Amino acid sequence: MSFRRTNRLLSLLSDDNYERLRPHLSHVVFDYKKSLYEASRPIEHVYFPIDGVASLVITTSDGDGVEVGTIGNEGLVGLPICLGDHEAPSSVYVQVPGKALRMDAGLFRSEFERSPTLNLVVLRYAHAFFNQVAQSAACAHLHRVEQRCCRWLLMTRDRMPSGDFLLTQEFLGMMLGVRRTTVTDVMGALQKAGLVRYRRGHVTILDHDALQQRACECYQISRMEFDRLLGDTAVAPRTDKRHRLISEVG
Repeated sequence: MSFRRTNRLLSLLSDDNYERLRPHLSHVVFDYKKSLYEASRPIEHVYFPIDGVASLVITTSDGDGVEVGTIGNEGLVGLPICLGDHEAPSSVYVQVPGKALRMDAGLFRSEFERSPTLNLVVLRYAHAFFNQVAQSAACAHLHRVEQRCCRWLLMTRDRMPSGDFLLTQEFLGMMLGVRRTTVTDVMGALQKAGLVRYRRGHVTILDHDALQQRACECYQISRMEFDRLLGDTAVAPRTDKRHRLISEVG
């Protein structure tokens, strides 16, 4: 079975680079709340989500956690490995169940160091991801809870095969930095307006266009930035036999 087109980063690799990774990729299930790596602990694997969503979470000394970024089928879990580290002050958990491809972190680091194509593709993703984190920080200070909720719902929908997915009040509260009662109020208002159906932690998007109209501009900004850096026309050095080596075009 070919996994190449199921993850955006893998789809951008040259044939030679992909074939070097492929024997080391194994299918895993993203179970809800599954820990992918813990803060200040060695990162043993990197993951390429196929569907489902992972959350980058910062936890304070009193046990409160807040989500600062999300990773779906546009990227990979384990960026610190690519940046020369083997651990991070944050943790990553599965927010929305799904499937992913897993690879040993040490093997991936070796391939990352030897391949200009893989190096450039991953660094482009790192740039897009850090832009997402920065946009989210601004969003949390400047936009209303309902706007931010619509943004996160749309971002999650973009990573899933359908408009029906698991998204619990716990994770919605963590995403938005609010209490569950606030989540109940906001989701209740969106449901009353006919934009979503929300029952027992399951979300069904009923009106994507209307949801987008209620979201803040941060949704489109982040989406366009990922498309700019990781779109199908994004140029990366090609080293397989069908392509001559070309340099990055900004």
